[in-house]
Amino acid sequence: MNLFENLETSNKNLLPKDGELFYYPAIFDAETSNRLFNALLAKINWRQDKIRMFGKWINQPRMTAFYGDVEKSYTYSHLKMEPEPWIEELLEIKGKLAEFLNLEFSSVLMNLYRDGNDSMGWHSDDEPELGVNPEIASVSFGASRQFKLRHRQDSSLQKKVCMESGSLLVMKGNTQHYWQHSIPKEKKVLVPRINLTFRKIV
Repeated sequence: MNLFENLETSNKNLLPKDGELFYYPAIFDAETSNRLFNALLAKINWRQDKIRMFGKWINQPRMTAFYGDVEKSYTYSHLKMEPEPWIEELLEIKGKLAEFLNLEFSSVLMNLYRDGNDSMGWHSDDEPELGVNPEIASVSFGASRQFKLRHRQDSSLQKKVCMESGSLLVMKGNTQHYWQHSIPKEKKVLVPRINLTFRKIV
């Protein structure tokens, strides 16, 4: 049995109801994770866009980038992103995910959290472009950060996952209908983290 088979059979759904969440802490080893982190940090065309919140335009509290297949644009928070062409390292990660999940992704939305002051607010990945029940694969390199979830209808249902470098987190089923997620600020985190959320634009 290979590494992927071991990972697949040893993980269970982390959500108590209304969704599917799986966490795999060691998809990429430390050496590969460091190599990919450094390459992405240097090669990706990172940018800081403005988004509209509560009637005002503000800078996103992180850097972003969007890569993928031609003519697969993505819109969130009134921000339309056109994909840049795949680079070698992104295709490497994409290929690894295709092998593990048996799923081909058409795009990747990337976030660079420069330190613990960068964050992402509560939201669901429920944009129409993603389809009814999207399967989203989230890969992390660099600093470990907390990934929090809360149920939309039952505030007592919450979940927290520490996403480590080289890890994979998968959301699928009806998760986006019933759960929101966020990356909160962590003042003690002093080093950057790169997160890649692979999606299939339909």
